Amino acid sequence: MRYSRTLTSLSLLVVSAAEDFTKHVDVFMGTQNGGNDFPGVARPFGMVKLGPDLLQSGTDSYSGYLSNGAFSGFSMMHEQGTGGAPKYGTVSQLPLVGNISDPLSNITVSRKVADEGSIGYYKAQTGDGVEVELSASARAGIYRYNFPSGSQGNVLVDVSHVLPSFRGQGLGQNYMGGDLLILADGHYEGSGVYDNGWNEAPDWTIYFCGYFNSSATSNKTYSATGAAKSVEQPSGFVSSSSGSTRVGGLFSFSDSEVISRVGISWISTKQACDNVNSEIPAGTSFESVVDGAVSDWNTEVLSKIVTTNTNDTSLSLLYTSLYFMHLIPTNQTGENPGWTSSEPYYQDIFTFWDLFRCSTSLMQILQPTAYEEQIRSLIDIWRFDGYLPDARSSNYNGRTQGGSNADNVLADAYVKGVRGAVNWEDGYKAMVKDAEVTPPNYPVDPMAPDSSTHEGRGALPDWLSLGYITPTFTRAVSRAVEYAYNDFGLYQVASGLGKDDDARKYLNRSRNWRNHWNPDQTSLGFSGFVVPRNSTGFINVDTLNAGGYWMDPYYEASAWAYSFADVHDMQEMIKMMGGTETVLNRLNTMFTEGASGSSGTIFDPTNEPMFNLPYLYHFIDRQDLSVSQSRKVAKSDYSTGVTGLPGNSDAGAMQTWLLWNMIGLYPITGQTTFLIHSPWFESMTIDLGDGKTLHITSTGGDGNGDTNIYVQSLKVNGQAWERNWLTWDDVFAKGGTLEFELGPTAVNWTSGELPPSPASE
Repeated sequence: MRYSRTLTSLSLLVVSAAEDFTKHVDVFMGTQNGGNDFPGVARPFGMVKLGPDLLQSGTDSYSGYLSNGAFSGFSMMHEQGTGGAPKYGTVSQLPLVGNISDPLSNITVSRKVADEGSIGYYKAQTGDGVEVELSASARAGIYRYNFPSGSQGNVLVDVSHVLPSFRGQGLGQNYMGGDLLILADGHYEGSGVYDNGWNEAPDWTIYFCGYFNSSATSNKTYSATGAAKSVEQPSGFVSSSSGSTRVGGLFSFSDSEVISRVGISWISTKQACDNVNSEIPAGTSFESVVDGAVSDWNTEVLSKIVTTNTNDTSLSLLYTSLYFMHLIPTNQTGENPGWTSSEPYYQDIFTFWDLFRCSTSLMQILQPTAYEEQIRSLIDIWRFDGYLPDARSSNYNGRTQGGSNADNVLADAYVKGVRGAVNWEDGYKAMVKDAEVTPPNYPVDPMAPDSSTHEGRGALPDWLSLGYITPTFTRAVSRAVEYAYNDFGLYQVASGLGKDDDARKYLNRSRNWRNHWNPDQTSLGFSGFVVPRNSTGFINVDTLNAGGYWMDPYYEASAWAYSFADVHDMQEMIKMMGGTETVLNRLNTMFTEGASGSSGTIFDPTNEPMFNLPYLYHFIDRQDLSVSQSRKVAKSDYSTGVTGLPGNSDAGAMQTWLLWNMIGLYPITGQTTFLIHSPWFESMTIDLGDGKTLHITSTGGDGNGDTNIYVQSLKVNGQAWERNWLTWDDVFAKGGTLEFELGPTAVNWTSGELPPSPASE
């Protein structure tokens, strides 16, 4: 790898600290086995995520990358770690060799050797012998091509290029038309219109502007309709308002090395040109763009957590997880095509259903300035689009898998003191819209046609009139559980704003998950689960296997998981389950191999509804079991390497769960509560911003979280601590210290009150 040797020496010059944290990041970690991590190049929250697009028949490449298959292009836009269906893969180039007579014929090129990469740098070699190197700024990208000596090198710009979907769910993206203009100086400008993808977005337009450092021996524009051969358009301009006619351009070079700079914009080709010329101006060396990326990631993200740990595996898990959690959402401030506003604008939210449990709370801690901007952006989306997004991509809300979980995110930010320029009166109005106004069911989602999946709470008619959700609505039980949690979020913000009547109403509504509780539903010797119901009573289900997808009563988890979801009402839940001893046995059963009669455990580390479960022992005063169960998951289901994640990264959700395990705390979203478990390292310092830090130390452990994991005693800010939880104000609002003493066996070091359960009488 020619450039990596240079990178090692240069990167040390751009990091003020003695250590370059980027050396611990493995950009290919979690790219296989369903992790879907994006291994290409990007800046923190950057609009450009430049990487390869691989085609393999029958396999969706969600982030563009596959370990096998053929290159269909190297495109500027991707998502990170998502499932469902691919999104983007737009603004593409593909290097080709020799005489190309039909450039718009879905050309693909094989891979010669495995791709390589590090932060800010990506390298691939095609079967034609072309070496492709990539780097990026926030809104522009740079390609460096090395063509075989003596060959004619070509770069294809295919406006119709998108990531396809093979799943047959009607979620495949479509090219709807576009244009390309090659100007007299050889640079090109254009735009493409696309639709669909996982969020079922209607037509959206992206603009682009590209330059080459070498003069092309020829540049030609082409169009191709259907399966017909590409037709050259000698005017240098080609346009189509129909997806049936593809447009593109072919640039040919005699130089062996060719550098291409490309900018993108959601606003105009002029702004795309401005973006590339301001961020990667003519004459910029490829190496300096890589160095800029290394510097940004070190200073803005990776240096936020430092540790004395020297274990290569743990350092890779720590800093790689920090990296992947900061790829999206996308900071698109100043690039909002939907309305004019002075507020920040972030999109590519995939999705709050995945992120609200532990990702957004960590984002607030590590990136307080950006997080305040993200909260303001959510409220501005409501102002102009009418609803808060549960997910958003290509400037369009969708899809909502369960509740209106932006409500949880706003509530969490509110109770933890996010203020600044946030208009909380507007924020609360946005939450009330979710809680009271049913969104129109248009366009109809064929996978869940009963109600809107694009924003808000589609099953509100039942929730408001009955206090539960009937099977008239898909995902009835899991939506009810989430609606209750959403309403608790409204209670929190209403209370803080002095809206006492609203607070009482939403606190009562937050208990309505109980209306789905059937005390007679049994499974594996336990009684009481949340189940479907209608006006005549409860509906019997297979509690272990009823969890499914869009049309099922539970979404991506079973009744076992969703029965534990509403932790704001945890003490009442414990009573309904039969008391602390029964809950202890019930939780243990979820982590017992083969308990359900098949291999594995009921607990499933691949899906977010399970995230809280290893920590719920805290509520029955068994902090030691929270430590042992969560540590077992972290150490057995996460690892370094391409298969290192147990499931979809889901925009970094998996990575943030792991980071919290390393830190030794776990957040309860919508409350100021953090459950205390056990840190991995002897020393860790978290930069909280504004000169504040949280310093965590441990003695008696092995320094890596493998053995001697049980807490023997704890001091918080120098004072002996006897509760198994703490609050935001204790260690985050002004900074603080946690001093753990660890040992090989569990001891009862807690004697204080149990974690709060605000909705329980």
